[in-house]
Amino acid sequence: MQTDMLQRIFCRPHIYPVHMDVDLNALSERVAQKKFPAILGANPSVEGWSIFAAEPAEVFVFWSPEERPFEKLLSILSKYRLCSDAAALPAGVFCGGWIGFFGYELGRFIEALPGKAADDLEIPVIRLAFYDKAILHHHASHESFLMALDCQPQRQTVQEKMASLKTWLGEAETAGLMCPDGAGMEQVHMEAFDCNMTRAQYMDAIARTKCCIAEGDTYQINFSQRFATDFYGQPADLFQRLNRRNPSPYAAYLAWEDGAAVSASPELFLNVSGQTIVTKPIKGTRPRDPRLPDEAFPNRRHFNDLVQSEKDQAELAMIVDLERNDLARLCVPGTRQVTCARAIEAFPTVYHAVATVEGQLASPPEPQRVIDILKAAFPGGSITGAPKIRSMEIIDELEPTARGIYTGSIGWIGINFDLCWNIAIRTAVIRRQKAYVQVGGGIVADSDPQVEWEETLTKAYALLEAVNAVNTAVRQRPNNRSCSSLHRR
Repeated sequence: MQTDMLQRIFCRPHIYPVHMDVDLNALSERVAQKKFPAILGANPSVEGWSIFAAEPAEVFVFWSPEERPFEKLLSILSKYRLCSDAAALPAGVFCGGWIGFFGYELGRFIEALPGKAADDLEIPVIRLAFYDKAILHHHASHESFLMALDCQPQRQTVQEKMASLKTWLGEAETAGLMCPDGAGMEQVHMEAFDCNMTRAQYMDAIARTKCCIAEGDTYQINFSQRFATDFYGQPADLFQRLNRRNPSPYAAYLAWEDGAAVSASPELFLNVSGQTIVTKPIKGTRPRDPRLPDEAFPNRRHFNDLVQSEKDQAELAMIVDLERNDLARLCVPGTRQVTCARAIEAFPTVYHAVATVEGQLASPPEPQRVIDILKAAFPGGSITGAPKIRSMEIIDELEPTARGIYTGSIGWIGINFDLCWNIAIRTAVIRRQKAYVQVGGGIVADSDPQVEWEETLTKAYALLEAVNAVNTAVRQRPNNRSCSSLHRR
């Protein structure tokens, strides 16, 4: 479909304050029951805004056997436009637009890659839904807002959309959150989970990766493995569990007809607010015991080890250079800058080394700019390696299954073409009553295979423990009902 043949729908956002305290957990529980829910954030670690949306006006899905994803994406992004007389929107705030995910395999439509990995989960490459109403929560001010788009033509009036949002708030006031804390890390036994490779296969892949590095094919590879187990609960219960016990700034919950994604991602892929673009790659991880203060042993030892690690410093420096190169294709010359070369940030179960790179975009806020950004920067360099294209080729040769949502991105594209997307790590995919958790790490020339293996397990523990806890709660309930089943319609 050509963009110029599309029927344009012109929209004007309306935003009203909510004059009541909003329980984000209860709101999450209620919104998750709606059709095609999309929840971004919804926990105290979020620095900016949380978004609660459902009942989209339209859904766009692109599958890998299809062709020309960017042409189709450009068409749907061009369909909904701001009215020419609409008031300027607040920068960086979701005021209606598309929420969903880009799967890692979208990279195959940007570069010619082998495509050897088996797509056993059958996840779309792109799934986006257009949300014309949402509840927004600003964490710094603890204020909430109702947002609805006045669209011409439209199936609902602004008043009807606002009434729906008020109903959601009313339902949240009576929500019952019944999930117990459940299991613990000591109950996570990795041998109980299926994996897409054996330990011996993982070690062999690391050895082959190091050979590629020694031969000069690449400097760093982000190699991953995937764990799977039966899942008896509701995906929303898993999201609630992670948001309580492992809150992350780029947490996300998406559900569709036959699947769901539950993300506890700590990593920002891209944020575009006005003309400013920011990326915050992560490289370097150490375990953190949430029961102990950071000054206590062993947390202090792990923190200092990450601070002093030359290997992790080198990994992050390589990825920062890669990200600077990606942004150079988009930014006004001279505006790119590394505003933070390396900082150690504490999350509930891990420490991460994080950098910040930003610049000023050269192009105006139009649908084509979104396409240009994706083609220049997707997928994020922190989860491929450097150089990016050769690293992705090696990943495709060594990893037996397609990544799907893992190391793709979950986030939003606003009607004003601001956007915010995470790197979909620490992310569980629920399909066919199974939970899939994939984890990886950067492999360089001096990587110790045993240490890399243990790092992947460290990253997996919080998600797998949460899966165990939800499963345990379901088994302990009468008639094996899920934690929130009493409230589901």
